[in-house]
Amino acid sequence: MKVVVIGDGGSIEVEAVARVKDHGNDVDLVSDSSGVNILTGEGLSEALENCSVVVDLSGPPSLDDGVLTEDCGLVIDEEAVMQTLCRSTTNLLSAAVAAGVKHYVALSVVGVDRLREGGYFRALYAKEALIRQSRIPYSIIRTTQLFESVGDIAEAATEDWIIWVAPVRIRPVSCAEVATLVAHTASFRPLLGVREIAGPDELRLDTFVRAALTDIGEHRRLFTDDRSPFFGARLRHHDLLPGADACTAPTHYGDWLDNRRTPGFRDHLN
Repeated sequence: MKVVVIGDGGSIEVEAVARVKDHGNDVDLVSDSSGVNILTGEGLSEALENCSVVVDLSGPPSLDDGVLTEDCGLVIDEEAVMQTLCRSTTNLLSAAVAAGVKHYVALSVVGVDRLREGGYFRALYAKEALIRQSRIPYSIIRTTQLFESVGDIAEAATEDWIIWVAPVRIRPVSCAEVATLVAHTASFRPLLGVREIAGPDELRLDTFVRAALTDIGEHRRLFTDDRSPFFGARLRHHDLLPGADACTAPTHYGDWLDNRRTPGFRDHLN
């Protein structure tokens, strides 16, 4: 079975490709660097030829979705992000229908249904709606915050060299474990719905960011503020927590930190 993974070539895409291969599938990683532009649709038809499953890993918030400013941290143009994400998703879905794709797997974020009116989450919820309304059987995997994303979270929340983070509850998870669930989902029947994945530990977002920055010797000050936005969205204390039936990954954040200190472990916190 041919599986095409769509992304920017980052760590989660690389992990997903490896785990899709572990299931015995043929897999291609498609990104701008491979000559395919999902925003314009250029190269999509050729990339999806003879494809059975599309794994769409474009979408979870990143620094690329806004402008970093010294005074206000990450500033997101919500309308621009909405247009970009919806256009890209529409192009992908149209190409997938034309190619006869049987299963569309998309990565999303836990809490998007509660935060659908604000910030980046508004666009991500609209993307989910497009996938649900398409003619392709689908699976949506919603993940909590990745261990590896804490650097981006800190950058997005930095104003005047001070990091402002809301004390909301989270259950962060490793990139490898999200990729494993995505690959497993892609290799079996469509869910025709949503499945969530989270780590085993419930932490406060500010505690999570502070621990990671301390580990890499970061000297910026961090302050806790209930009003601080998260990629443009205002959060209530439990907005980023998964439901009771979420898949719980086994790796604890402390163990992951210990492992990344070992020789040869890749440093994901840039």
